[in-house]
Amino acid sequence: MSSLRFGYGTNGFSNHRLDDALAIIADLGYSGVALTLDHAHLDPFADDVVAQTARVAARLSELGLGVVVETGARFLLDPRRKHQPTLLSDEPGPRLDFLRRAADIAVDLGAECVSFWSGVADPGVDDDTAWQRMLSGVAALLDGTEARFALEPEPGHFVQHLDQALRLREELGSPGDLGITLDVGHCVAVEPASAAECVRKAGPLLFNVQLDDMLPGVHEHLEFGEGELDLAETLGALADVGYAGLAAVELPRHSHAAPDVARRARTALAAADWVVDAESAIRAEPSRIRTAFPAVGRKVGRTAVRPDVDPDGLVHGTLDDRARGRLLAALSSAIDDTDTLVKEVEDLYRYGDGAERRGLLRHLHVLPTDDPHVVEAGLRLVTDALRANDTGLVAAALGPFAAAHLDDHSWRHGVLKCLFTGVPTAAVADLDRRGDAELLRMVSDYAAERRAAGRSVPADAEAILASGATRDEEVAR
Repeated sequence: MSSLRFGYGTNGFSNHRLDDALAIIADLGYSGVALTLDHAHLDPFADDVVAQTARVAARLSELGLGVVVETGARFLLDPRRKHQPTLLSDEPGPRLDFLRRAADIAVDLGAECVSFWSGVADPGVDDDTAWQRMLSGVAALLDGTEARFALEPEPGHFVQHLDQALRLREELGSPGDLGITLDVGHCVAVEPASAAECVRKAGPLLFNVQLDDMLPGVHEHLEFGEGELDLAETLGALADVGYAGLAAVELPRHSHAAPDVARRARTALAAADWVVDAESAIRAEPSRIRTAFPAVGRKVGRTAVRPDVDPDGLVHGTLDDRARGRLLAALSSAIDDTDTLVKEVEDLYRYGDGAERRGLLRHLHVLPTDDPHVVEAGLRLVTDALRANDTGLVAAALGPFAAAHLDDHSWRHGVLKCLFTGVPTAAVADLDRRGDAELLRMVSDYAAERRAAGRSVPADAEAILASGATRDEEVAR
């Protein structure tokens, strides 16, 4: 497997004793923990905090776990106000005291860094004042400590974007003991770039990484696969930049089912990590795809990407479809000779089972389609798939490649085949763009035949006819 080291956040085990949480995390195969200092888990204000810290350090060593210190406890400083006070407050002293205590604990634990965030500016504090308070607070924090600190951009906080964190570090003189914590889910939620692009942008300044899924515009930590994070792409970027720190799962609202959630997360990480390794192997030795392509289903699973709305994976594909697309892209980047690439792709299709063919068809567009020989080969595969009665192959064949390159006659008959076989037309890429008067005529004839036989007309056929009528009305206006 790759050199990435995966951890799990103790804030996702808030209903467990710390010793029990550490044991479960280690038993599941994680390499470390992101330890959130809090009332129940190593309280930095406890009278015996030094002795507690020594015990935790010994336990971590016994279990072989690395550690980063997290400081996101909600009500540790103020039992009535979440996350208050902050470095932006009129009186930031309690926050600075807490962070210095965290630094002392981190040194005693041998932790890789202390992660922290800016917090939210109080009402009435303008941006310039907040920025200056942040600069002075972080400068004071770095003074006289052996610990490394990692600033986390946090959605809704004053510093919520990676660019802001990088700018603040630069204005402080780029101190070597100040880096970045990057929560990859936050990238999905609020950043203009993907998580993988954010990883590459932060590069060697990454001291700490938090792993979770999210949806755009929504700051809610989700299990992998429930949002829009491309986990394999993100892990690949971490490997590419040589990230050597912990990448810890951050699911603070899942403590009610912590062991099961942590187990599922570890399985997802292992699958994504396998894909990263397979991509690397294929780029180094393209023929490795011959053994990797058939193994994908066993390694990453075969479930639908969006089981809630697409249980059969006909529209959004399956986990193994997605992984095979990444391997195909790696193959394409590794082979310069078109004839060699075409032969390899055609052999994957010829000797592959239905799932392997489906994954290939869904991702023909990742090949160099500016080359006519590649396009000709792709069209041969699409044409073959459209002759089949396998609904998975039919759906996969009408993806972006067919939308861009299949001739009108064949494409229209492909759409009709979807209606005949029950494939949702949502699987047809660019249906609205490529739909024309001839397709409407064909679908209208099909609907008339169904009605004449006393049979119902599929909703997708009705939708195509309705969209055509709407276009006609718009043209008439």
